[in-house]
This record gives sequence, C-alpha cells and structure tokens, in this order.
Amino acid sequence: MYAEERRRHIASLAAVDGWVKVGELAERFSVTSETIRRDLAALDEIGAVHRVRGGARAAHNYQTSEVPLADRNRSAAEAKLAIATAALQFVPTQGTVFIGAGTTNNSLADFLGQTERAANLEIVINSLPGALNLAAYGLDNVHLLGGTVRSMTQSIVGPTALRSLALKRADVAFIGTDALTVEHGLSTADTQEAAIKTAFMTNAHKVVVLCDSSKLGRDYLVSFGTIRDIDVLITDSAAPDSLVTAVRQHGVEVVVVER
Repeated sequence: MYAEERRRHIASLAAVDGWVKVGELAERFSVTSETIRRDLAALDEIGAVHRVRGGARAAHNYQTSEVPLADRNRSAAEAKLAIATAALQFVPTQGTVFIGAGTTNNSLADFLGQTERAANLEIVINSLPGALNLAAYGLDNVHLLGGTVRSMTQSIVGPTALRSLALKRADVAFIGTDALTVEHGLSTADTQEAAIKTAFMTNAHKVVVLCDSSKLGRDYLVSFGTIRDIDVLITDSAAPDSLVTAVRQHGVEVVVVER
C-alpha cells in the first residue's frame, strides 16, 4: 500500500472512529510505528487529524474550503476510477439518468460514453468536463444544464439550472459529494452546488452516491441530503468497516471496490 492510500485510510478511520492509535495502525498496515508517526504528522499538517500523545484524534470541523478541479483529479485517482467503473452496473439500459458534477462522475461519463447503452439514454448533466467526455463519443442525447459556470468545479449552477431540473425526472441520479457522515449525511462547501445536488436527488427514482474513502467521516458547511436519501453508496476498500456497517444498517446498499 502506498503512503498516500495509507494516509487516506488513516484519515477516514480517525474521522469515523474519533481517534486512532499509533500501535494499532502500525499493526493494521504492517509498517513501523515511526512510519505511522510520519503519516500522522503529514495529516496533521494539512488539518486532516490532530496529533495527540500515542496517536491522533479527528479534526471535527465544518469545512468551507474547496479544492480546485485540477487537484481533485489527482487525489485518490485510482479509487475514483474503480468507483466510476462500478457505477456502470447501475446505469439502466434505457430511460433517463442524471449525472452530477465531480471528478468521479466525470470519469463515469467517460466510461458510459463507451458503452452501447449510452445511445438509448437521455443523459442530463451539469458538468462541463463530463458533458464533453460524453460528446466525444458522438452522442446527441446529452443535455447540459444551462446556468452559471463555477470556475472551481466547472459545474453548472444557479436559478436557470434549477428551473430546468424542476421539469425533469430520471430513473437514476449519480451524485458526488465532498463529505459523508451517518449523522449529517451528504455535504459540500457551496450552497449553489448543494441546491443542484438536492434537485437531482429529489427528482430521481434511485440515487447512487459516488464517494471515495477520503470523504467519509467529514462534514462540509452545506448539507444537501441524509443517509436515508441514498439508495446505493459506492466507495473504495479504504473505507472504515464501522462506517460501511452503519450505512448498511440504514438500508443503503454499499458497494466497496478495490483500487
């Protein structure tokens, strides 16, 4: 396991369980205690955990800062590709799908465009990169929402997009999130992004959330859905078992993919 993946897993464990211990982490990941201390120091530096004697505790705060799209593309890249691939099994053979903004959803759009079933769908999307990924395969059934383009995420938001969504219904909505906890559900940093995500979820028969493990156990400022609003959660194998179990206890189907 690479250091980046191990640290992502450690941050998720701390966020979900509230704390982590050096000795237990060293045994879990089959590395030395000194390696774990370096991991915790790196995570503490970026605010993912707070170091304490013998381990670290969760950095519980409602985050407001956003990561630029280029940086998101590099973060947990292998896990996101695996999640996007797994999401294809929930794409219907015909009907309408919503695809929200986000790096994992953009990969899903790219993969979907390569399938035969894509031509039999009506695809509604609010991501510029995602729409371009689909258009590259010659599809004429892609509906990009109109509205304001957010430079941070290259997503379409605002009143115009919401008015358009109010008239649409989908069989499945594929939603990304910046954070997920059992207590507070799904959250993001921007109110306009949250409004679009809520509209997607409200107007879809089935909601599939694509969320890599680095986002589990975290909270952002703006909530846009609860655990009860989710039908399927797709995450990666670094997700803490305790959180996966808790989500399943709420009746959510959880798909855990390997990198």
